[in-house]
Amino acid sequence: MNERESNLDLEPSPEILEAQREIIDTFAIFDDWTDRYQYIIDLGREAPAFPEEWKTEGNRLHGCQSQVWMVTARRGERLHYEATSDSTIVSGLIAILLKIYSDRRPADILTTPPDFVKDIQLAEHLSPTRSNGLHAMIQHVRQFAVEAMVELERSSG
Repeated sequence: MNERESNLDLEPSPEILEAQREIIDTFAIFDDWTDRYQYIIDLGREAPAFPEEWKTEGNRLHGCQSQVWMVTARRGERLHYEATSDSTIVSGLIAILLKIYSDRRPADILTTPPDFVKDIQLAEHLSPTRSNGLHAMIQHVRQFAVEAMVELERSSG
């Protein structure tokens, strides 16, 4: 464990802030929400393949209108996430989340709030059930980061 993780530096992660800034800047290019929705859908269509054998009840996230499966793994000091949905727009939202959170340190995930949701007004432009699903996915990402931090503390103590 490095000093940054052991002290749980409460500063937001520059790496995650930059990823959020890139999403915000991309959304700013589009004139209206029709174009932004199309961008999200395109991200969903371009998402990498997700193995069928990972689509299990144990990997399914609850709280989403659509079916969502997420696989999480520790890779050294970083957390890796892979996910998919049976909905193209939700797959696009997943692609955004993975750009921001996958392959990041647990402490960085926990100390950097998901401000991009507010900054691009995503929650206001999704249906209530999709917005709830987005928040459920973010919560799952953060919960895995908490579990990884606890595991790191146990293994160092």
